[in-house]
Amino acid sequence: MPRLVLLLLSCIVFPAAAAQMSGRVFEDRDGDGGRDPREPGVAGVKMSNGRDIVVTDSGGRYRIPVRDGDTVFAIKPPDHAFAVRSNGLPAFWRHHVPRGSLKPRHGGIAKTRATGKFNVALTRQARSAAELDVLVFADSQPKTALQAGYFERDIIESVLADRPGVPAADLGLTLGDVVEDDLSLYPQMIRATARLRTPWLYVPGNHDIDFDVPDDAASTLTFRNTFGPDTYAWEEPGTAFVVLDDVIYLPGQKPAYVGGIGDDQFAFLERYLATLPDTHRVVLAVHIPLFDAPGAGETFRRADRLRLFDLLARFRQPLVLSGHSHTQRHVFHGADSGWTGAEPLHEYNVGAACGGYWSGVPDERGIPDARMADGTPNGYARVAFAPQAYRMHWVATGMPDAQRAMLLSAPKVLRRGAYPAFGVHANVYMGMDDTRVEYRIDDGAWTPMRRLEAPDPALTALNVLDDLSATLRSFDRSVTADVSHHLWRGTLPTDLASGEHRIEVRAFTRWDGEVRAVTGYRLDDAPPSAAP
Repeated sequence: MPRLVLLLLSCIVFPAAAAQMSGRVFEDRDGDGGRDPREPGVAGVKMSNGRDIVVTDSGGRYRIPVRDGDTVFAIKPPDHAFAVRSNGLPAFWRHHVPRGSLKPRHGGIAKTRATGKFNVALTRQARSAAELDVLVFADSQPKTALQAGYFERDIIESVLADRPGVPAADLGLTLGDVVEDDLSLYPQMIRATARLRTPWLYVPGNHDIDFDVPDDAASTLTFRNTFGPDTYAWEEPGTAFVVLDDVIYLPGQKPAYVGGIGDDQFAFLERYLATLPDTHRVVLAVHIPLFDAPGAGETFRRADRLRLFDLLARFRQPLVLSGHSHTQRHVFHGADSGWTGAEPLHEYNVGAACGGYWSGVPDERGIPDARMADGTPNGYARVAFAPQAYRMHWVATGMPDAQRAMLLSAPKVLRRGAYPAFGVHANVYMGMDDTRVEYRIDDGAWTPMRRLEAPDPALTALNVLDDLSATLRSFDRSVTADVSHHLWRGTLPTDLASGEHRIEVRAFTRWDGEVRAVTGYRLDDAPPSAAP
């Protein structure tokens, strides 16, 4: 932290009449979560009430003003780890609700004791700055306990199989819509995710709010009671993660929310980001994307986006991770969206863990197909942060190895000599506008494929099968195919010999390097009598 900022934060004086929370951040050497006299305080730890920031003194002591309804939290320093609560979540926050909150259907926040003492236990964390491995889930979104079970069997079991016997990652994020409106499912989701033995941070989504409250300020009461603050920061070596509630609840309106950031959140952001040097990497974790959904008007308030961009513009290689869309897309913000940084701002709109809302025909495990509207299979992302760069990888759960990076769609048979109007499509899940995708037939020359924005043919085919079926093919039919932003097409030749032909596609992705997939088609000779 810049020395001048540290000095100023340490010297903040608050009115004596204001309610305060105070305590000590200490090194928990015996790991019991409680402080004994031999355990030293930890200096320089940032504490916040969601607006202000103070820093612990040489003995680990702090005090900070609180208002009814505040949540006081510690910002994890990069060289320490928090103690763990009984449910597996990190212990770094305490509510200040001495009169209790409103009582929405799912509980809200219970009355807290009047005394304002809150100690934070830390343990030393031996973590290299060379690379940070982060798991990213978006929109797990079960409606029922059965679907929460799908999440555990499909997503959590996939991660455990990938990293057996060890913590699954250095850090985990869920980018909102932890559940779909039934907040009583939170404990089941927490238990499942805790199996990964990874510190896990949760972002509130539009399906995580209390809809039976009068305003946005109360809309995350049950979320906060379960997960802690809805806006906070977490530091790892060289990287600061900012978890931000960007759902503005609009009771009585349609839609009942819009993307945006409130005044208290901006106060926190301005004060927190001022403590970081320009060279620090800032990763913003939100639910609603910062870009507007196509054809839906202003889905994120433009004034808030511009104000946020102004705060982020000075940092090296900032990154935005968002969810909500149930599609997967990479957006690079520039001048057209108000970004003024030296390089475009990368926003990775992460695909949904539930895919298309746990819909579609079940596989042999009994788990729905669940592909998203852009044809991306459901799954999760891994992001590896190194000092000078980062890498991203999408894990398509439940898919065979041949379809883990892309899915090919092609006709099974064409008439030999027919006009070449039919093609092979490649849905490259991590593809971007500039991704090079090529195909070849048999052992022929590699030919560029043309990028297009269109519905994925494989999902379109599932939609047709659902339409044509006289009986229900699944509990919920597959979602309707919508435009994919990572789809390529190549025309299939029909002037080759009769018989089977091999189609091979290769894509040169930014982080996975060259990935390949194979399919085929057959050319048949039609008898002359069949000609019109």
